[in-house]
Amino acid sequence: MTVTEVVIVGGGPNGLMLACELALAGVRPVVLEGLSAPSEVPKANGLLGQVVQVVDRRGLYERLSGTPGPPRPNSAYFIFAALPLDLSLLPSSPVYALPAPQRHIVQVLEERALELGVEIRRGHEVTGLVQDDGAVTVDIAGPDGAYRLRARYVVGADGAHSVTRKLSGIGFPGVSYDRRTSRTAHTTVPPEWTDPTNGALDVPGYGPVLPFLPLRTEHGGFAYAPFPGHPPLLSTTEWDQPETDAPMSLDELGASIRRVLGADIPLGTPAGEGPHVLRRLTGGNTRVAEQFRDRRVLLIGDAAHVYSAGGGPGLNLGLQDAVNLGWKLAAELGGSAPPGLLDSYGTERRSAALRMVVYAQAQAALTAPGGDVTALRELFAELLGLPGTVQHLADLTAGTDVRYDMGDADALPSVGRFAPDMELGTRAAGTVRLAELACTARPLLIDLTEDGSVAGEFAEWHERVDVVTARPETPVPEVTALLVRPDGYVAWATDSPRPGPAALDSLRAAMERWFGTVRERTISA
Repeated sequence: MTVTEVVIVGGGPNGLMLACELALAGVRPVVLEGLSAPSEVPKANGLLGQVVQVVDRRGLYERLSGTPGPPRPNSAYFIFAALPLDLSLLPSSPVYALPAPQRHIVQVLEERALELGVEIRRGHEVTGLVQDDGAVTVDIAGPDGAYRLRARYVVGADGAHSVTRKLSGIGFPGVSYDRRTSRTAHTTVPPEWTDPTNGALDVPGYGPVLPFLPLRTEHGGFAYAPFPGHPPLLSTTEWDQPETDAPMSLDELGASIRRVLGADIPLGTPAGEGPHVLRRLTGGNTRVAEQFRDRRVLLIGDAAHVYSAGGGPGLNLGLQDAVNLGWKLAAELGGSAPPGLLDSYGTERRSAALRMVVYAQAQAALTAPGGDVTALRELFAELLGLPGTVQHLADLTAGTDVRYDMGDADALPSVGRFAPDMELGTRAAGTVRLAELACTARPLLIDLTEDGSVAGEFAEWHERVDVVTARPETPVPEVTALLVRPDGYVAWATDSPRPGPAALDSLRAAMERWFGTVRERTISA
């Protein structure tokens, strides 16, 4: 039986993103998706946080957003636990948002994967999985019957109920919330209730509800989201609701709004074919897999972590899982990976997932009913007037507070963090953004020194790393050279105008730690 390099189980955003990453590195995976066609069920409404910059660094931002130019951060207001974050208090906001329905995200990523030569098999469902020392045997039920594949690695990107995770025996501990009921629907509202100046929904008997900023009352939560080109999306959250098997309806949502706001909103069925949301969800989960890798099986996205939290953490985390894993798995398959590289995927991304647990559970605690919670929220609201508090929560929301261990205790503060975008003047390409240089998904050594001395010392690495001599066209952090991994994180940096032997030795150690060794090295005179 022919052995496939990688089988990705799941053709949603995370699985397709990983497929693109592998293809950029020269690996052609097979994607198995149980659905015969992309789901029309409305799910996520866009991308939030650092992941917006990630897709920009793969040349996907304009395709996803439909707008030219680089992404711009939200510098006004956001929300944490139905409390406003005044991002205007910050010198630079880390919160980016890219409104886009999940089916559009899937469409763009699938188109890109096919452009890169990825094989996507729809209507193929995994029914069994056994791994040995050399490969993984996958049993599959396809449109033409059952068959098997042998793969050197299998990646589960098959959602919260991941068959891959279950067949691998990987535990999925966490917390289940069975007290909450959320109701969501696309609906119409009286047009005269919409404030043309700020887009708020002015509800008689309650007051204005700002768009996209969920609120909390003593009786539950409410949100109003008028996405462009779509009917408004209204949602409520309540606690300790009686169980029901009745189909969800607009009348049920209307009754929930009345209980939460103490006011009525006339709801109408939206025009057009949709698809339109009309759903009720009871309970929720915040869970993180015990491990993200079991020998030749790896997990990404909801297969590895799920959260009962607002603010769109799922895709932010899952797509970055894919970008973190792709180059490492490709290096392992190509034989160039240094020891421990593939294991670093689980170490880095599981720590990021656990950080999101804090985000999810803190919001759950702050939006629960009760007078004691209300008192806590009043105190918390006072703290949100402090720029330091806003910065901390904005970084947590965006995922920019994540810092990986790059193995150098004395490194500059930027090392281990996501590299900021910057405009660079290069000889070969003129003025370019770092995001444009990163579209090939290769490591970047960017030399900003006046004499290009760093690039000259490492020219022999060109097969592993793109060495770029440039000058900053816009202000950049206090660095004169930096090494950026394919996932956008800074692996090494210096602020010396002319780095000496010690700095160059530490750079060489970082290169070898993340990208392996090269056989021959030439030193410039």
